Parts: sequence; C-alpha cells; structure tokens
Amino acid sequence: MEIKDLTKAEEQIMQILWQIEKGFVKDVMDFLPEPKPAYNTVSTIIRILEVKGFIDHEAFGKAHKYFPLISKEEYKRHATEKLLGNYFENSVESMFSFFVKEEKLDLSDVDEILKMINKIKNRPR
Repeated sequence: MEIKDLTKAEEQIMQILWQIEKGFVKDVMDFLPEPKPAYNTVSTIIRILEVKGFIDHEAFGKAHKYFPLISKEEYKRHATEKLLGNYFENSVESMFSFFVKEEKLDLSDVDEILKMINKIKNRPR
C-alpha cells in the first residue's frame, strides 16, 4: 500500500492519535493547542485521514473511536524517503552535509552518528 502525504493539519491530528493510540474526536480536541479549531473541523480532518487509509474506527452507537492503521515509524520512513528523494537526490551524504552546513548538527551529534555507523559496519551478517 502506498502511503499518501499528509497536510500540516492532518499530521497534527495523526501525531495526537499516535500518542493516545485510540480516541474520540473530543479526546483529540483535548490535545490540540489553543486556539482550538472547531469540533467539526477536527471531525472533518479525521474523516479525511480515514479515507486516506491512515486511521479506522470502532463504532459506539453514533460515536466513533479512532485509531491509527499506519504507525508513526511507517510514516516517518515515507516522509524521510520523500525528503531524501525530492531535496537531496537520494543521497544521504548530501542530506548529512546540508544539516552540518546549516549547523543543525553539532560535533556530539556527528560523533553519535559515527558510532551508529560503526556499530552497523561491525554487525555480523
């Protein structure tokens, strides 16, 4: 199944659903920052997420309890691949050097990344 992109509003709702794991629209509303959008706005975004295949629901009478179908890890993988492909020509080196140049990584971050790389290189295959 191909994962679709999320708008900022959809991503904000998904972040909440990933955090709470299951919830009604009112539960999602509780986690939104002030000023909160209208209940109907949140309900509409949730229905769009359902159509996009990100969430599903359990029915309790007329109320619906929503839960994620796509994990945060799956979406993170999708978003990273898209970022890498669209902006860095699928080059991890290019992305890494961009973050270093933009000073988004300090030396301790680079050191940690190098440690991770060495662990992977030394892993038995």
